[in-house]
Amino acid sequence: MMGNHFWSDEARRRVEAAVKEVEAKTSVEVVVAVRPSSGSYRHTDYLVGAAVGMVLLCVFLYHPDPFDWTYLPLEVSAAFAFGTITSALFDPLRRALTSRRLMNDYAEAKARSFFVEQRLTRTRDRTAVLLFVSVFEKRVVVVCDLGVDEQALGAPFADAKRSLERGVGRVDSFVGALTSLGPIFAAHLPRRADDTNELSDAVAA
Repeated sequence: MMGNHFWSDEARRRVEAAVKEVEAKTSVEVVVAVRPSSGSYRHTDYLVGAAVGMVLLCVFLYHPDPFDWTYLPLEVSAAFAFGTITSALFDPLRRALTSRRLMNDYAEAKARSFFVEQRLTRTRDRTAVLLFVSVFEKRVVVVCDLGVDEQALGAPFADAKRSLERGVGRVDSFVGALTSLGPIFAAHLPRRADDTNELSDAVAA
């Protein structure tokens, strides 16, 4: 997969083709949206900066060799800035130091907000299903409209959602999991002769 991420043109074409394949089997309208992040994690960056600044201060205070304290305030400030910028630019560190629950909450809130703002409830039979990919959080939040009964879809749907989430950052896996939704939806909401494509199949990014 070229680039192996959601931002390449090829990746978007493959996801769009998978959406079309799913919708050819079912009356469900699938929408895929991709966001680099669902929330602001500046507090994590500041905590890292503060920790780096504190380490430097402790070195000045407790190291047995004497230091020149003339520029200590500037040096501590520089250490704080270095830690903050490092956290902001290095996603694995930022993610590791951020509450998993907070990231989940941000992704859920952003997905539901997107569902409402984009008026995905306007389909004829209320059968829209949003797959909201939040890359930093490594989450895929699935939001179903009222016409799609998640309980009726059962364990296969739950398994597919887990597969979608495992596919974040690996478009091949994501496309495979997305395609697997076709038979799952079709078993409960088969495509009808008068079905029309009511929502865009293109990736919303």
